[in-house]
Amino acid sequence: MARGIRVTVGSLLTALLVAKCGVAQKKFVTDPASYVVPFIGTTAGGHVFPGATIPHGMVKVGMDTDSSQPQAGYDADPYYNVIGFSQLHDSGTGGGLPMMNFKIFPVLECSSFQQCGVTIESRKIGRKLLADGSPDDFASPGYFASNLTNGIHVDLTSTRRTALHRYTFPAGTAQPRIIVDITNDGARSAIEPFMKIDPESTTVTGGAMYGASFGPGHYKAYTCVTFKGDGFNLGKPTEYGAWLNNNPIIKSTELSQFFFGGNDQGGALLTFNPAPGGGPTSILVRVGVSLISTDQACQNAAEEIPTFDFEKVHTASRAQWNDLLGRIQVDPTGVPEETVKLFYSSLYRTHISPADYTGENPKWESDEPYFDSLYCNWDTYRTLYPLMSLHDGATFANIVRGMIDIQRHEGWLPECRGITVQHYIQGGSNGDPILGEFLVKFAEQAEELGVDVDDLYTALVADAEHEPANWNLQGRQANAWKQYNYVPIDHVFSGGANTRQVSRTVEYAFSDFAISQVAKVLGKDYDAKKYAKRAGNFVNVWNANMSIPGVTAFSGMMQPRYMNGSFSFTDPRHCSVHDPIGASCYLDATNYDGFYEGSPITYSQYAPQDTAKLIQLQGGAEKFVERLDWIFDQNYFDATNEPSQQIPYMYHYANKPGTSTQRSRQIIAQSFTIATNGLPGNDDSGAMGSYAAFYLLGLYPLPATRQILLSSPYFSTVSFYNPVFKTTTTIKTKGFSGNPSDGKGGNVFVKSVTVDGKPYKSNCYLEWDIFEKGSTVELTLTDNINTTCGTGPGALPPSLSTGGYN
Repeated sequence: MARGIRVTVGSLLTALLVAKCGVAQKKFVTDPASYVVPFIGTTAGGHVFPGATIPHGMVKVGMDTDSSQPQAGYDADPYYNVIGFSQLHDSGTGGGLPMMNFKIFPVLECSSFQQCGVTIESRKIGRKLLADGSPDDFASPGYFASNLTNGIHVDLTSTRRTALHRYTFPAGTAQPRIIVDITNDGARSAIEPFMKIDPESTTVTGGAMYGASFGPGHYKAYTCVTFKGDGFNLGKPTEYGAWLNNNPIIKSTELSQFFFGGNDQGGALLTFNPAPGGGPTSILVRVGVSLISTDQACQNAAEEIPTFDFEKVHTASRAQWNDLLGRIQVDPTGVPEETVKLFYSSLYRTHISPADYTGENPKWESDEPYFDSLYCNWDTYRTLYPLMSLHDGATFANIVRGMIDIQRHEGWLPECRGITVQHYIQGGSNGDPILGEFLVKFAEQAEELGVDVDDLYTALVADAEHEPANWNLQGRQANAWKQYNYVPIDHVFSGGANTRQVSRTVEYAFSDFAISQVAKVLGKDYDAKKYAKRAGNFVNVWNANMSIPGVTAFSGMMQPRYMNGSFSFTDPRHCSVHDPIGASCYLDATNYDGFYEGSPITYSQYAPQDTAKLIQLQGGAEKFVERLDWIFDQNYFDATNEPSQQIPYMYHYANKPGTSTQRSRQIIAQSFTIATNGLPGNDDSGAMGSYAAFYLLGLYPLPATRQILLSSPYFSTVSFYNPVFKTTTTIKTKGFSGNPSDGKGGNVFVKSVTVDGKPYKSNCYLEWDIFEKGSTVELTLTDNINTTCGTGPGALPPSLSTGGYN
């Protein structure tokens, strides 16, 4: 079994925290990276990237397989063969195949240089299998390793823009060879590829233009590959040459001499002398990547990995991960190790994307940070960024600065985006709640963190008020939204496809709520009221007369609406597992049902800014609870669908937080494990990871607000160190006795709450100032599910219609 080094850095990190911040956090887990299982979600459509990267690294170096679903390159199913080890990946995405550029591949044996199989089809090879039948692959934060069936061992690690590979050929290998593949990204989309081999410096440079995976554009990428013997002098290549398809041409140095068709493959092949003594030969391959030029790719490589020291790079990467993961501490006492692994693995995946492409934006010059691979805000705004607020505000600030800079240059905040290319928007205008989340939580620290609040507000207003030329790729259907206070289904608009009208109405309302909260913080009273009013527009697509076929217990549902105010009809079961026609409600310009990746039943529960209004529309708290119970009992809850994720916690608003606790715990029990198929769907760029992490922490966020819904954690104690505030907030439990494996019952329901020793106003939510100042929150637990939020006027979580955000 391949194994990487393990580094314990807990005591060092604690010392650094004390020296820098004057705050020491109790460490229950000194090496949280050891609890991370990168292979969660690497089969069954999870599309998780398990390779080596630093937190938010541009380079994500990992194995690519010939899987039928290779969105992240890798598939843990041993049936699939290895086709290369590439430098750029996304994680957890659906849609088309992203990146997977610049594959490196070791070749053990060829009858001659010219007879080497260099194309994907010719070179692919299996992995050795372990006793349980799984592939002999190993991964931990910052490291990936594999054993191939031909005896070659592979190790991978990385810095932000550079990968370091180590290929160990078995003893007796006479001519170790390495392929550099320029053309084969995931979709084989390369246009105008070029490559040059410099045999004197043993350097391969090249690049091409590649197609976007979820949008209509293209991007350029460049690489610089150099080689070094690990423990011996590798010297110059004994053979080298460019290859086109399965034809290596010895001593040729460029691809430009070849004619390329749409399906052609090309790159470089190099042969080296083996290590002296006849033992194993380990060759280090340093791969710099840039979106600017080959020169910058070489510069990135030389600056970030100057000495080819694999262990040093790996150790530094792991230390970054331990610092980041260790800011949220959980007490593992009395908790199965699998639960601890599930938590830290979920937290880990929230820091794979978005990626820090600072210095690699070819579209304009700027001193601002540049983050990409957002892919997509619709997935991540609900839980990923609120989780980041709790422990990584500095990175959050850099992401926000990058988004504002994109708005400055492109006119609107980015929505779905991958490697500099605009992708297709999903539900709504979802950059707004991300900026709102940041400003509402960090307004006082914004200047220190480099965020210009005036520019932030300008970017929000641009989204809210100005319609783009193509709302398929950025911005909103702003004119229709402002004219009708919903998005009608029967108007011919220029600027994009008029689809997903109900979803967009609901999402636009929440985005305007986020803007209202920012305006409130900035003292813009008129705007705060204006956008708060627009935040209530979700009611304009509520059809009180709509019912579910065969269900008489309740009525009222979100439905598409015409310009004249009358309603169209979409079966409430549409896009659910019970849809009579099996529709998916995916991104489709000819789809006029009004919904995106969620049924009318789901969207009829989605108004985080005003759940009290939903309760009113649905006939009161008793009917609201009855509907929620029906959703679960009839299997309409969909853990794979982001708008559904808050539904288990909505019992809080009906004063039944015990039911929220049990429902959320059942979701964890039913949908999340540490197995390769341990996710209910795509990880969605960390959206599923942050969702599971919040549930395990006993919390659920309300984006762009200063409130977090409260339940009980899966651990007797959890604590959050926030470097922006330089404070630690600890949540302790009284009466913790473990977690029922099926999520039902147990001593897990919150009976009462104290903050810093004083009774708190609510058992159902915490205010953000608790995390700002650093506090001790103590939860008294009971086995009685019939707990309440409390009796005071502020006990229930806030809603717009009840004055909670005025």
